Amino acid sequence: MGKDFYIVAEEILSPAMKKTVKVKELLKNGEEEQIKEAVERVGLSRSAYYKYRDYIFPFVKQERQELATLSLLVADQKGNLSKVLTKIAQYHGNILTINQDIPLNQVAHVTITIESNNLVISVEQLISNLEGIGGIKRVKLITQSFKQG
Repeated sequence: MGKDFYIVAEEILSPAMKKTVKVKELLKNGEEEQIKEAVERVGLSRSAYYKYRDYIFPFVKQERQELATLSLLVADQKGNLSKVLTKIAQYHGNILTINQDIPLNQVAHVTITIESNNLVISVEQLISNLEGIGGIKRVKLITQSFKQG
């Protein structure tokens, strides 16, 4: 038989429950490596931690993730890809993947997927700005998608 789950406001949780969540976060983030040190740090007994650890989880609101995959033809010259990556970072794009083929005829095909949620310009303007970089032969938008993530 399955378990029932409830979402409750933090204010109704006992101090031990709140501290259990903090211990789990310390362990997950690598701030503490052992349970003993983590429970001491938050002022919780190990027995209370073990009592609640499998039953309490923080609710994490998932934001919508916007992705854009770009296809570029880049002249095979030192520093061209670096210029592209710098430009994407300048506009707050988060680079998720980079795939580059071996250059043929002095041109490499590069595919870059970026998280575009925090771009301070539109994807279309980013493409235009990338095309303005010397050594960039072509930039095309392959896909633009939105997902919960």
